[in-house]
Amino acid sequence: MAVDGHTRQKRHLTGELTRVLTGVHIKSSDFVASAGIPAPTAKCILGVLQAAEVLRTLVPGGGRRAAVLGFPALLDITEGREVF
Repeated sequence: MAVDGHTRQKRHLTGELTRVLTGVHIKSSDFVASAGIPAPTAKCILGVLQAAEVLRTLVPGGGRRAAVLGFPALLDITEGREVF
């Protein structure tokens, strides 16, 4: 069975999202570097997830330091209390 480019991209992005979702926090630069999609698209995805409050900024980026983003719902579960 031949796999078209769209299917291949979808599989790659699904794999990347699965990798990202295995933790409660991520560095924005790590996601952008490893997503396998253009940097502006990866940054847009992070922005959409932040706007929907799926991700929140735990440590703001500054200068050369990347922002650390967290999944509030997962943090609440792992801490056993409401963190956000």
